[in-house]
Amino acid sequence: MMPTCPLCASADTAFYHRDARREYHRCRRCTLVFVPPAFRLDPQAERAVYDQHENSPDDPGYRRFLSRLFEPLKARLEPGARGLDFGAGPGPTLSVMFEEAGHRMAIYDPFYAPDASVLEQSYDFITATEVVEHLFAPGKELARLASLLRPGGWLGLMTKRVTDHATFTRWHYILDPTHVSFFGEATFRWLADELGMSIEFPAADVVLLHKRPS
Repeated sequence: MMPTCPLCASADTAFYHRDARREYHRCRRCTLVFVPPAFRLDPQAERAVYDQHENSPDDPGYRRFLSRLFEPLKARLEPGARGLDFGAGPGPTLSVMFEEAGHRMAIYDPFYAPDASVLEQSYDFITATEVVEHLFAPGKELARLASLLRPGGWLGLMTKRVTDHATFTRWHYILDPTHVSFFGEATFRWLADELGMSIEFPAADVVLLHKRPS
């Protein structure tokens, strides 16, 4: 029996690839490539991987990396916009960059900043950099983030995208055991339609989703 897609909940999925550690399946409806539940890490093992990250706002290289999302999103925001950095990780940096640009920021991370009260508020923009590939339930989580946006708000995502099967089988991105959901451009276009949002691709690994003004 094929696993259900964690993005669109379709049962129309098929085997896509297998490596030495796990399997990958692909949804025929939304085209998400995903790791079935049996091959996911438990929370303790997942946290252990994240604890090895050494990201910091004092690292110019990390700031340059985040600028691929920061710059195009900043250009679309009104002065003093309120934002949420979802999945901020052990060294929140993007939130610092937006605060330096005059925006008010909240952060959330299930391991490092687990204050769920910030997920009950509304925002002009939400960012999730190198986050969606870690989500076990991306459909539920992304719909929740979209619901927190005010009319006219922006959801900025940063993740490397699936291109084709041959490239996927050689892709370094799938070697990280915490990466379980892999989006292609078609997947993001499906998501935008599902959420009723417009979509832009300002860089190879950046996606901007725009909620319609009321």
